[in-house]
Amino acid sequence: MKRAFVVGFPISHSRSPMIHNFWLKKYEIKGEYLARSVDKDKIQFFIKNFENEGFCGGNVTIPYKEIAFANCNEVTEEARKTRAVNTVWLDSGRRLGDNTDIEGFLANIDSEAPAWDENCGHAAIIGAGGAARAVIAALARRGVPEITIVNRSLERMEHLVQEISGWGFRKIQPRRLEPGHTSFDEANLLVNTTSLGMVGQPPLEISLERLSAEAIVYDIVYAPLETNLLREARNRGLRIVGGLGMLLHQAAPAFERWFGMRPEVTPDLRRLVEQDLLRPKS
Repeated sequence: MKRAFVVGFPISHSRSPMIHNFWLKKYEIKGEYLARSVDKDKIQFFIKNFENEGFCGGNVTIPYKEIAFANCNEVTEEARKTRAVNTVWLDSGRRLGDNTDIEGFLANIDSEAPAWDENCGHAAIIGAGGAARAVIAALARRGVPEITIVNRSLERMEHLVQEISGWGFRKIQPRRLEPGHTSFDEANLLVNTTSLGMVGQPPLEISLERLSAEAIVYDIVYAPLETNLLREARNRGLRIVGGLGMLLHQAAPAFERWFGMRPEVTPDLRRLVEQDLLRPKS
């Protein structure tokens, strides 16, 4: 029986066990998927030795994706670009790593806002961490020519701008994130890649007043299902894309790495996770 994991700190919020165990049951695969909470001082040892606990691989979530990247023997081009790994597995005793957030981001927006990239001349990204790099890599793959990066820390933002300077963008504009921020440089697509607005986190304080009526607003946060950002965008008549689909779609290629078959993201699975997210917590 193959065993896989999701590791992070904290980890109790993760819906990954629900997703992967749903697929194991649906496809009648003998296996299990477990959540592991590991302290920062022990995570490197865990990544390097997970096979000793009977695991064939697993997912790595906040805040350990960059540590996982540094402790793989080999990584995919997607992981190399983002310098972050969210999926690890074994091959002939070697630890391999991938970043499936890029695929998850694109599969979700392709499903929720078809043909979005046909007229996306400019995208604005809020945040400058690992999730932002994955989103920016996805936008580069689809040929979006101009991006604006909005972040509270200028130093981190400037470092990211240097990293992506050779990714093919015609123009990259940095902007400091201020309370009530409105400057998104006439973006066709606005993406929040931070945890701001998530349950238990501070709110994302921006204004959508200067976005065009044709803009799409995408929030990778999935708890709550509809963040304040998405609610404001919907009230303004804008197209919106929530984060749950990204979570589901990024899980599919990871499942294939460990269990040998590509699962399908179905309405039944989405309803299962949505119901759990909406269930009152004691």
